[in-house]
Amino acid sequence: MKRRVFTAGMALGALLRPSFLRAATPPALQETPWLADRVKSGALPDVAKRVPQQPSIVTYFPGGQGPGRPGGEVNMLISSARDTRLMTVYSNARLIVYDDKFKLQTDILDSYDVKDGRQFTLKLRAGHRWSDGQPFTTEDFRYFWEDMANNKDLSPSGPSVELLVDGQPPKVEIRDAVTIRYTWDKPNPYFIASQARAAPLWLFRPSHYLKKFHIKYTPADEIAKAARGGQGGNWVQIHRSVDTMYYDSNPDLPTLNPWMQTTAPPAQRFVYDRNPYYYRVDEKGCQLPYFDRVVFTVVAANLVPAKAGLGESDLQCRYLNMRDYTFLRKSSKTSNVEVLLWEQGSGSQLALYPNLNAKDDVWRALNRDIRFRRALSVGIDRDELNEVIYTGLATPSNNTIMSQSTLFKPEYATKWATYDAKLANKLLDQAGLTKRNDEGVRLLSDGRAATIVVEYSSEISEDTDMLSLIADQWKKIGIKLLSKPQSLNNFRMRAFSGDAIMTAYAGVVTAVPSLETSPREFCPTMQGGLQWPRWGMFIESKGKQGEKCDVQDVCVLLDYLREWETATDDATRRKAWDQILQTNMEQVLSIGTLNGIGQPIVVGPKVRNVPKKGYYAWDPGGYIGLYKPDTFWLTS
Repeated sequence: MKRRVFTAGMALGALLRPSFLRAATPPALQETPWLADRVKSGALPDVAKRVPQQPSIVTYFPGGQGPGRPGGEVNMLISSARDTRLMTVYSNARLIVYDDKFKLQTDILDSYDVKDGRQFTLKLRAGHRWSDGQPFTTEDFRYFWEDMANNKDLSPSGPSVELLVDGQPPKVEIRDAVTIRYTWDKPNPYFIASQARAAPLWLFRPSHYLKKFHIKYTPADEIAKAARGGQGGNWVQIHRSVDTMYYDSNPDLPTLNPWMQTTAPPAQRFVYDRNPYYYRVDEKGCQLPYFDRVVFTVVAANLVPAKAGLGESDLQCRYLNMRDYTFLRKSSKTSNVEVLLWEQGSGSQLALYPNLNAKDDVWRALNRDIRFRRALSVGIDRDELNEVIYTGLATPSNNTIMSQSTLFKPEYATKWATYDAKLANKLLDQAGLTKRNDEGVRLLSDGRAATIVVEYSSEISEDTDMLSLIADQWKKIGIKLLSKPQSLNNFRMRAFSGDAIMTAYAGVVTAVPSLETSPREFCPTMQGGLQWPRWGMFIESKGKQGEKCDVQDVCVLLDYLREWETATDDATRRKAWDQILQTNMEQVLSIGTLNGIGQPIVVGPKVRNVPKKGYYAWDPGGYIGLYKPDTFWLTS
């Protein structure tokens, strides 16, 4: 029996960094100037009564410019009202979070205890409050579990899949006002990591607010009256419309984020004011966030680079690409913004996916031939791609994890990914493609030319350029590549149906995994896996749709995944991860090109503590969320 106990920034085995290290005695708290008048008038209690008894204390500042000073307003640009969800993503207020080294640590939680990988005891911070001042307690967890996840009207399919082990839900025990326990009969490896995602599996809701819209607690006619604008509809529709924890589009919904929404959509300008009950403070006792206000201004996505370069955004990362970098740097000379270049987190900027479930019998057999897949990979000159398209600023690599991961091994990036036209020709000959037509294109077993139509859905010019260069390179080994752009819906439909022989799309999202991260993306478990969509559909549908995996060298990945899922110690998890990554590397189940592409980040001249170098990805990280924007601050 093994136990692991995690507490506010400290963990056995030094698993957690000191970003939120609990001090023996919390520092003397300072009142925030922006809130001082409200405190003086009695509209707000003193800061000591607003933060938890043991607040999350920030002692580590990734940008190296902290502690900071409170105050000021920053503007960011978004492309639509739906992007209010970016506040949730950027805020990165989670029960458990990744630090900037991708290690898990407590955040909203005071501590958590894991027993045998199947029992999880979560402890909240005593005195923690929602943004409206109401207590945040285990009643908010009970409400979610009993009144939402297990309510057939609100959740017809029952609890989320991460809350089921072999189809069975956990036993949920409310131990006291700050302690809750989840217990399964078998290990649940997905539970902890699900809390740290950019779009987390929320285990709680502001029950005191949502009970006003739940039929168990409030009559239907009162629910209709309480709804925004007295809207019609049944109570389920109304409850769902006001429960926008992720999308952050309901100003009345209490939050735990550093900034709270004050503008109801539709709008062109969304204003977020600081949360007076926020749970983090710095080592000097200053309550975070430092910014008093954040404003999201809606503009057309294609105008964001120009406006950011002209200084109309104080902090901008979304809607910027590497192609904008030169313009942004030039514009910065007059606008005085700083243009940083972070590293995009993706296994490959563009990867090729031979469809192992293609309908065409000849192409399906060839795609399943390891010699063919290896030949295509070594037939790509990634150094040329890098120099021509990204002026040498990217990293040639397989479609695999990145070097920031503790699971990374150099061979994962380089094996079968070094240009060797001679070897590629040899492998293609061994695969039976020995005959050629008058154009030098190899012939398939049925006499057709080996013309691979690579279907893709991308508006990024660099992706189109990359496919064009690969076409030139493959021509030298007797393979003809034709790229065919598609709408995203048509792209997915053709890939999932098997009509597409090969597709091109972004690489793996799980680019910097830890031992606790699920390796499902590297296994045939999801329909969205473009190299094995029908095998993935079979797993997702529990055998009702798709096809069962019938290539043993690939099917073994499911065995390794099961080993990871049932592991109760780190050594077993690491072994399973190594086997999965090794198999993907040797089998060349997707063909990577380049990763580590630069991501421009525009920072206003007064904004401080934004890291000069950073990792930019949806998950893990939440774009800039990984570096805690509540610690960014403004000079006067």
